Amino acid sequence: MSRPPRMGAAWALERLAADGAQGWRAVEGRDAIEKTFRFGNFVAAFGWMAQIALVAERMDHHPEWFNVYDRVEATLSTHDAEGVTELDLDLARAMERAAGGP
Repeated sequence: MSRPPRMGAAWALERLAADGAQGWRAVEGRDAIEKTFRFGNFVAAFGWMAQIALVAERMDHHPEWFNVYDRVEATLSTHDAEGVTELDLDLARAMERAAGGP
């Protein structure tokens, strides 16, 4: 599958901010974006992860993430492009929608 070109974290953060998404930031030391999502409890956090897992699988683009109880830390970068691409922006937007954001 052909991957989109690297656009960079700053590019994605500008677009997410224009969408009204809050809390996304650049990862220090690499071209990636990250956000910590918080939910009411573990079941809500895990349910959100399951929903995003299905989206990610359809996209053939998978997040790096870490879950503890009501918190999910998500990091997005397109590994074969060595940085942030349109795929990361699309997945970030899907995460926002599923979490009740813009």
